[in-house]
Amino acid sequence: MSQHSTLSLVIPAKNEQENIAKLLTEAFNVMRDYPGFEVVLVDDGSSDQTLATARRTAEALGGRLLAVRHEQSIGQSGALATGILRASGQLIVTMDGDGQNDPADIPALLQQANRLHNPDFCIAGYRRNRKDTAWKRFQSRLANRIRNAFLHDGVPDTGCGLKLFPRSTFLKLPWFDHAHRFIPALVKGAGGEIAIVEVNHRPRMAGISKYNAWNRAWAGIVDMIGVMWLLHRTRVPQIANLEDPNNSRPATERA
Repeated sequence: MSQHSTLSLVIPAKNEQENIAKLLTEAFNVMRDYPGFEVVLVDDGSSDQTLATARRTAEALGGRLLAVRHEQSIGQSGALATGILRASGQLIVTMDGDGQNDPADIPALLQQANRLHNPDFCIAGYRRNRKDTAWKRFQSRLANRIRNAFLHDGVPDTGCGLKLFPRSTFLKLPWFDHAHRFIPALVKGAGGEIAIVEVNHRPRMAGISKYNAWNRAWAGIVDMIGVMWLLHRTRVPQIANLEDPNNSRPATERA
C-alpha cells in the first residue's frame, strides 16, 4: 500500500465530551504532515456536548473534521459504518472515542501497511499492557481465546479499537451490529492479510464504558455463530488467467 494514500481516522463517540478534545488534539498533531488526513467523528446519539467540543477543537487546530451525528444511538458498529462510508481516505484507521487508544501508534500501523502486498488487509492493534480492571482484562482474554479457537483469525486482541484497513476492503465485508469485533476474521475470510502491531493503551480518564460483562458475552456468542456461518459460506475465487481486452490471448499465455 502506497505511503501516499489518503487517510481517514474514523472515531465513533457517545458522551465523550471530556475526552474528545484531547484525543483530537493528539491525532491532528501526530498526523498534521500526512497528505489528505481527515478525522471523521460520528456522534452516536450523545446527550452531551461531544460534537460541539470536537468542532471547536478542530477549528482551533485547523484540522480537517467531518462531523456526523446520529439522532439516536445505534451502537459502535453502526457508527463506524456511517463514518467509513462518508470518509474520503483510501486507508481507514479506526479508534475509540474514549481516549484509551493512542494516536501516536498510527504511524506504526502505516509502516506495517507499507510492508504488505495483498490489496485487502487489516492491521489490528494489540493492547499487551491493558489499563483496565483485572475483571475486564479477564473477560477480554477469555473472549479472545474462545473467538480465536472457533474463527482462527490469529488476532490476540480483536476488541482493540485501533485498526487500519483499506476502505475498499471494508466495502467488501458483510456488516451487522457488533461486526467491528470481527473485522480481522471477516477480512481473512475474504482472502485478505492480517497483521498485528503492539500498541499503547491508556486508562479512561473520564466518562463511563458503554459495555458490561452481560452485553459483551451474549452478543459475542450470537455473533460468533453468525460469523462462523458466513466464513463457512464464503468462497474466494482464485484467478487462473485474465483476458486482456486489447488482445485475444489470455495474459498468462503471452507472459
